[in-house]
Amino acid sequence: MAKDGTNRGGARLGSGQKKKPIADKLLDGNPGHRKLTVMEFTDTADLTGEMMPEPRDYLKARQKDGSTTLAADIFHNTWMWLNERGCAQFVTTQLIEQYAQSVARWIQCEQAINEFGFLAKHPTTGNAIPSPYVSMSQNFMKQVNNIWFQIYQVVRENCTTDYRGATPHDDAMEKLLNARRGAQ
Repeated sequence: MAKDGTNRGGARLGSGQKKKPIADKLLDGNPGHRKLTVMEFTDTADLTGEMMPEPRDYLKARQKDGSTTLAADIFHNTWMWLNERGCAQFVTTQLIEQYAQSVARWIQCEQAINEFGFLAKHPTTGNAIPSPYVSMSQNFMKQVNNIWFQIYQVVRENCTTDYRGATPHDDAMEKLLNARRGAQ
């Protein structure tokens, strides 16, 4: 506690030793001797009868120009990818929604850059300035990467083998290119 009576300092979010993946724990012979949750990856979907949660309305909301974002599709694809690997119950729906919304907004910014260009007119002086969509796109992409790393960390920590293959995050550029052509 500081002299002024406020609590400051202490443990920071994300500080400390990172969790060891379960595959490494198994190789080391489970040194902590705790019960391990083991999940195996299969190439085919395991149909267990779990229903995908319905995306919230804000993921399907109409935009000002009358279009809809790709957020609901991204939510669906990400949840299905997690469910096929047996990890859907370990990742919160809110985290998947945040990921889907951020990817959709990033795609919107990239479409705006394609439409309006990299320069904009300053509102008072009329001089050329960098387009605000560029910095917004960079910020959304940073959010997308941070959220995806959180989601993928859950997958990595709860599997016994390294997963190699296509992920919904890899598909984000594909969605951007398809959206640019008008195909969805």
